[in-house]
Amino acid sequence: MASEAIKGAKVLMVGAGGIGCELLKTLALSGFRDIHIIDMDTIEVSNLNRQFLFRQSHVGQSKAKVARDAVLKFRPHINIKPYHANVKDPEFNVDFFKQFNVVLNGLDNLDARRHVNRLCLAADVPLVESGTTGFLGQVTVHVKGKTECYECQPKPAPKTYPVCTITSTPSKFVHCIVWAKDLLFAKLFGDKNQDNDLNVRSSDAASSSENVEDVFVRRNDEDIEQYGRKIFDHVFGYNIELALSNEETWKNRNRPKPIYSKDILSDELAQPNGNVDKKCAFDDEFSVSAMASLGMKNPQDIWSLKENSRIFLEALRLFFTHRGKDVGNLTFDKDDQLAVEFVTAAANIRAASFGIPPYSLFEAKGIAGNIVHAVATTNAVIAGLIVIETIKVLQNDIKSYRYNAIPVPSSYYFGLVVPSFGICCMKRMKILFLLYIKLALHSINFLMFLLILFWTSCRMTYCLEHPSRKMLLMPVEPFEPNKSCYVCSETPLSLEINTKRAKLKDFVEKIVKAKLGMNLPLIMNSSNLLYEAGDVEDDMVAIYSANLEKVLAELPSPVTGGTMLTVEDMQQEFVCNVNIKHREEFDEEKEPDSMVLSGWTQHVSAPENKDKPAANNGASTSGASVPAAESDEISIVSPTKKRKLTDVPNAPGNETRNHQDELQVIDDEDDLVMLEGNMEGFKKRKLS
Repeated sequence: MASEAIKGAKVLMVGAGGIGCELLKTLALSGFRDIHIIDMDTIEVSNLNRQFLFRQSHVGQSKAKVARDAVLKFRPHINIKPYHANVKDPEFNVDFFKQFNVVLNGLDNLDARRHVNRLCLAADVPLVESGTTGFLGQVTVHVKGKTECYECQPKPAPKTYPVCTITSTPSKFVHCIVWAKDLLFAKLFGDKNQDNDLNVRSSDAASSSENVEDVFVRRNDEDIEQYGRKIFDHVFGYNIELALSNEETWKNRNRPKPIYSKDILSDELAQPNGNVDKKCAFDDEFSVSAMASLGMKNPQDIWSLKENSRIFLEALRLFFTHRGKDVGNLTFDKDDQLAVEFVTAAANIRAASFGIPPYSLFEAKGIAGNIVHAVATTNAVIAGLIVIETIKVLQNDIKSYRYNAIPVPSSYYFGLVVPSFGICCMKRMKILFLLYIKLALHSINFLMFLLILFWTSCRMTYCLEHPSRKMLLMPVEPFEPNKSCYVCSETPLSLEINTKRAKLKDFVEKIVKAKLGMNLPLIMNSSNLLYEAGDVEDDMVAIYSANLEKVLAELPSPVTGGTMLTVEDMQQEFVCNVNIKHREEFDEEKEPDSMVLSGWTQHVSAPENKDKPAANNGASTSGASVPAAESDEISIVSPTKKRKLTDVPNAPGNETRNHQDELQVIDDEDDLVMLEGNMEGFKKRKLS
């Protein structure tokens, strides 16, 4: 039965990155004959160390198309159709999804995951979700009406920091990174028209650095070294002096120390390595390096204050001399060596001023780029588990999705070289047997072993870095649908908002798109259409654009307290109702959007971790250093507050030092696969 289900299945894969490469290979070797792949990304050099279907010659080409070609070389008789496109494009609508028997996700961002989840619900197609980060991984099954949907449980919230903390009172190195990357780098090399909170506000308005002549503008007759020192002295010296003038701020805090270039470098300037030809030393703009120019080689060294100062000035010089045409249009890119060097040096100098231990370039790059080690074996294990759950779904034994199989204790253990497995897998029988197999962690052999799991019902499976109860693979029974989920249970939402001040565009951007994850929204008040995105007539575009700029209470169909808005996404075929509650005042610190949405599966913050202790070699003390390039999976591992992880040794949130908790945002990278924060429900879920 399984072989027939496999041969006749039409499968949609979304994502052809770290997990996607392993998954496509495993699907092909398992007998699947009709596979469709969607991926909008192209291959980068940093992908080549773990996305094994790609080679150097493929750099710049479509991931989906190259993956198809690579697999067809050893499985030429199967049908693989690639789409080099965004899964949110209009062509991938509900009707498109209905043609598939199952959808397999290996996506790189929360927004796209939510979009696919809703399309699968509307099309009534099972979804198998997955994620990896480092040694951790997970596979979950979502079947409409049978198990919880992807959005039934809260998701980890991106780490954010108040502007005042970043600009005035940093206490962690990540604060310095955010300041250097999002404020200083953007101010010097980014769009000059963008608002920037880099300047310090003094209690004395006359002395505030906002009122100082714009030192960031380089005069035509100004030498680049002089300009660099002027910037250095302003941001690390003058701004700190201004911050110190706010006496109230430092009553219960350690006072920072202003740093001026003359005190660190005396009269010397950052001198390039004499062997470097300033005009010809670098092959391309992304290879320009202040470290190379100064003869510094090891990215894991922790630089002294003097070395950081020299790197800062040299990086700034190189930006203007080698990449001057880009200055004014640059954004931070973790694959841009010079940008990473500049941000690392700036963050370390600021950290020195505030008494925060410095980081190496290697670690600072990980924090700035939200990078976590990728482990190819984890991707292979997770891909195998995806296929296992896919075959269970295809057999269409709906009654066995939850609780119907006799729960049997399972023991899994695999080491790094020679793993031993023990599985009890007899269904509906009292006779239990234990089968031990020793095999290498080659993904194909590992998949063959995992096929034994077919005798159990569908499971949510978590891959751990360290064994818990002698298990590294934790199978958990799926939850029932959450009755309060606004996505799959159609529960109305409630929004507190000042209808006399907030505009319709605020509601659309901050609530409908950002929090409800709608792609092409339509908003109605009773039978009156207020806004519609997508392909609309020209005369209506003008009307909707005008409505966006209007205050809610002044719309053609006024939105006031007690109004029930209907919000719909035509592409997702998803509808929800939002009950409006008028509220006059909001706490700017706790409620910065001046809106409070209730009834949705909102983000849950991760617990705060202690910052890095003093280091002596630049390596992470947790054993999971942040890597130096996006040759690694990137993600946030942020456990939720709802479930407890204390029984899972070294689970996310229990480490002494956890870089992931320091991250600010989730990057939309090529193969980021978000590991959810719901691994801690082992006590509440029944182990198979």
